[in-house]
Amino acid sequence: MRARPILLAAALGAALLARVPASGAEGPADPFAERLSERAHQDRTIVYFLQDPDSNSFYLYHDYTETRVGEDKYVNVVRAGSRSSNPSARILDTGETLKVETLRGEEIRKAGVEIGEPVQADSEIVLVRFPAVRKGRSVRLRISETYSDPKSYRREGDDLVFDRSFGRPRNAVVLPEGWYLTDSSIPATVSETSDGRIRLDFVNPRPDEIAVLIRAARRPARK
Repeated sequence: MRARPILLAAALGAALLARVPASGAEGPADPFAERLSERAHQDRTIVYFLQDPDSNSFYLYHDYTETRVGEDKYVNVVRAGSRSSNPSARILDTGETLKVETLRGEEIRKAGVEIGEPVQADSEIVLVRFPAVRKGRSVRLRISETYSDPKSYRREGDDLVFDRSFGRPRNAVVLPEGWYLTDSSIPATVSETSDGRIRLDFVNPRPDEIAVLIRAARRPARK
């Protein structure tokens, strides 16, 4: 929360306008900008497609709009314990396929990429480069990859278990073919996809993460 002294209406209006940069302008850096951005305006959508639980793998894609002038790359830091494979990216506005690199440890340092945390020997990132955003423009991106993570996705007995934290406002999980939902730790909208798979959509209005734990079972074989 931030506040200022009460001003007369006209002066207050002028003060507010003075704080709003012109379209495409890059005002002074605000250390609180990310935390104070309106949650409803955050436009990243992530969809997880769970594979066979014995593989510990899930395919995902996430879409987001880049509006920062001059920005020309996206960096995805792979969570510790996970492995990323088959990354791809494209610009949804045009369909253009983008160059994608997977960098680890010293490769990250040599590339001079800032990842928001100290680079360790086992650090891994997926780096996507795209044409720099021009003033008054934006770029809508789709990043896709397959993750392998036995800690967050596995089989326990006859059950499928997906245990992962979501930090974005909108997240969806699609169960493998032939599985049905038995438990979800967080409220979700449950639906069925056109090919008969169960989909869960989670909305997180909070600025922190939600710890989602899903269990599922195999559908009985039809006689």
